[in-house]
Amino acid sequence: MLALALACGASVALAHGDVTPQPVDTHTLPKLGDKWLEDNPYSSGPQHDEALRIGTSGYNQNCARCHGLEAISGGIAPDLRKLDDECIGYADEAKKKACFKEMNDYFISTVRHGRTRDGRVYMPPFEGMLSQEALWSIKTYLESRRGAE
Repeated sequence: MLALALACGASVALAHGDVTPQPVDTHTLPKLGDKWLEDNPYSSGPQHDEALRIGTSGYNQNCARCHGLEAISGGIAPDLRKLDDECIGYADEAKKKACFKEMNDYFISTVRHGRTRDGRVYMPPFEGMLSQEALWSIKTYLESRRGAE
């Protein structure tokens, strides 16, 4: 029985990163341009609700397999509800803003370029498949999941 459990666990670990990126339809959002923005333009403002709708779908299509349904990780990949938890706790607004910028940079870089370690793909690159609008929409979804249990 233990051998079966270990074999199943190994197959899950080997499957990590084995995701075919799916396109995300963002035609209802205004184009953000070719230059990557430093901050999420959808965190607030008139496009927030539409970006959240698109980001929820985009997350489910491209991220949930590894990062879990509703961004609740099952342990294979980081729990993205906690991506910028550290930033929330800063009382100093300048430090908080710098922290959020650093987390945005990390998020965008990781999603665009993927993650490999020792030749193993832990996360595939989504550059060329997901637009800036799609990535910021997914980040908007993740922001809506902050602290959710």
